[in-house]
Amino acid sequence: MIEALAVMRLETERLLIRPYIQSDLQESFELMQDPEVLTYMHMDVFSAEEYQGVFDWLISSYDTPFDEAFKYSFAIREKESGAFIGWCGAGTLDFCPPDKELYYLIGRKYWGRGYASEAAAALAEYSFGVIGLDRLYAKADPRNTASTKVLRRLGFTLDRVLEGLTGDYEDCNGEEMYVLTRKHWIRGVHNDNPS
Repeated sequence: MIEALAVMRLETERLLIRPYIQSDLQESFELMQDPEVLTYMHMDVFSAEEYQGVFDWLISSYDTPFDEAFKYSFAIREKESGAFIGWCGAGTLDFCPPDKELYYLIGRKYWGRGYASEAAAALAEYSFGVIGLDRLYAKADPRNTASTKVLRRLGFTLDRVLEGLTGDYEDCNGEEMYVLTRKHWIRGVHNDNPS
């Protein structure tokens, strides 16, 4: 694991965000068994064997330096209860490298509490401040109004509607692509009351 990620521990008012560790496996697998949380994710429920492979890949991704084509996903835990409530990440936008995207998923039991916004804001701060990115993209299905609200609240603006994608990415056609620059973030647009 690269040093910066080995010491990564993002704390917000209610959440702890950190790289996955082996003891997260069962809880993260259980979260991914709910088809409803995967509605807009272009993936199906994983078998235990399939998820073990995904989980191993998630942990191995922490060996990729910031200046290479990385894709990092992090566990989100509720500070008060310690519960595993979801994940968030940043990494190379597969159909448009070297652009980087921000992504997140919160378990259905924890919807409506503002956790997605809280986690995404912390990860945007880390992406700009520690990883050193100049811009972040995020895509959302326009029917997923909760996610588009999160992105707009953080200061992301609509960049384009995806079209013309083929192969593995064809399912993304029609989704909205949002963008947030480091300059925009630093100006404080992500705050509810910008100064």
